Amino acid sequence: MELWFTERHTSDVKFSIKVDKQLFSAQSDFQRIDVFDSKEFGRFLTLDGYMMLTERDEFIYHEMIVHVPMAVHQSVKNVLVIGAGDGGVIRELTKYPAIENIDMVEIDELVVEVCKKYLPLTSCRLDDERVNIIYQDGLKYVRTRENEYDLIIVDSTDPFGPGEGLFTKEFYGNCYKALKEDGIIVNQHESPFYQEDALAMQRAHKRIVESFGISKVYQAHIPTYPSGHWLFGFSSKKYHPTKDFDAAAWNMLGIKTKYYNTRLHVGAFALPSYVEELLRDVE
Repeated sequence: MELWFTERHTSDVKFSIKVDKQLFSAQSDFQRIDVFDSKEFGRFLTLDGYMMLTERDEFIYHEMIVHVPMAVHQSVKNVLVIGAGDGGVIRELTKYPAIENIDMVEIDELVVEVCKKYLPLTSCRLDDERVNIIYQDGLKYVRTRENEYDLIIVDSTDPFGPGEGLFTKEFYGNCYKALKEDGIIVNQHESPFYQEDALAMQRAHKRIVESFGISKVYQAHIPTYPSGHWLFGFSSKKYHPTKDFDAAAWNMLGIKTKYYNTRLHVGAFALPSYVEELLRDVE
């Protein structure tokens, strides 16, 4: 008997991966957590039936959400990561010796424990001495911070369920307050391709534009995410993501990557016309 994981992308489109084995399944206080093994994509994590990451292509997402802001802001010392229980964002951040502190706020402790056990490729740096894991709702946590962080990375689930509060105007306003005067926030910005996803992307963009003077969107191509076309939001009080980008300084760091490079950095902000139109409609 064949076992397949299937995720609904729209009412007319489904995405399936043939599964070798189901390694873990449990209901936490917040969501259902499953880990599967597959031949094509290796191990993969799903939450409430939605794909979060696979061993095969997670590097694309994690490199693009971390290295883009790090190549723009050359003196990041204090970082807030919201979500990211799989550890992939932490793994990429800990490649920077200049970072002094990383506060990771994750709502679901079981996600972290499961990823430590079953997904060592992403969770391998969660025990770095600079990392403080705080099990709390990110929306509540960020309300209490002011002028504290150089960089905030919002690695959230989709804008419903446990991640819903991380797409509100209140949340982005609180992030603005929590950032220092030259701070940057980067968030996963959903996909622009399918209509339902595009509407969620527009709502997120509209709310973040209301809080930040500089708000730009960039893209990456991630095979196991809906449509394969994924967006990220870059917002800042001071830095422009391409005008203030120093390719030579980043390359001097000698950080090894599989997807991100400084040529790609500039190109990622060159968006297809239909995406530009979707963004203009809400700006």
